[in-house]
Amino acid sequence: MVTAKGEELDRIIGLSTGADDYLVKPFSPRELVARVRALLRRSLRQGGRSPQLQSPHFQIDPQQREALRSQPGSDPEPLSLTTLEFDLLATFVSYPGRVWTRPQLIEKLWGDDFFGDERIVDAHVARLRKKVEPDLAQPTFIKTVIGVGYKFEDEADTV
Repeated sequence: MVTAKGEELDRIIGLSTGADDYLVKPFSPRELVARVRALLRRSLRQGGRSPQLQSPHFQIDPQQREALRSQPGSDPEPLSLTTLEFDLLATFVSYPGRVWTRPQLIEKLWGDDFFGDERIVDAHVARLRKKVEPDLAQPTFIKTVIGVGYKFEDEADTV
């Protein structure tokens, strides 16, 4: 993550929401190169593959940018997701049970480049729900936490 936000709390939030590293602007190009090399070394130790994200009903491969939804008694089906829908689902699956506020999701998905109304998150969540939820009237996986935001739940006995 490269950002102008350099306070300790900003760094903690950035790293805890999935950033592999955190670099504050202005920065030295040599430091950036050194950090990228360190990340590449760690990646090569893992065999060059990003770890798969899994829940009882979803399998996500961040490196291949593929998402599958499993249903009992059938083969996993690929989900046709936009880039933002994929990132949103990967975020939710990475942190099951965590409640995400709209500003947190904006920071995670758009970063400092976002300009607009935070309600855009609602539109993207609605589109993602159409692709992953068996019943839109009663969401099973992506739940609304009234007055706060959204959380992902995936229990083995759902659906």
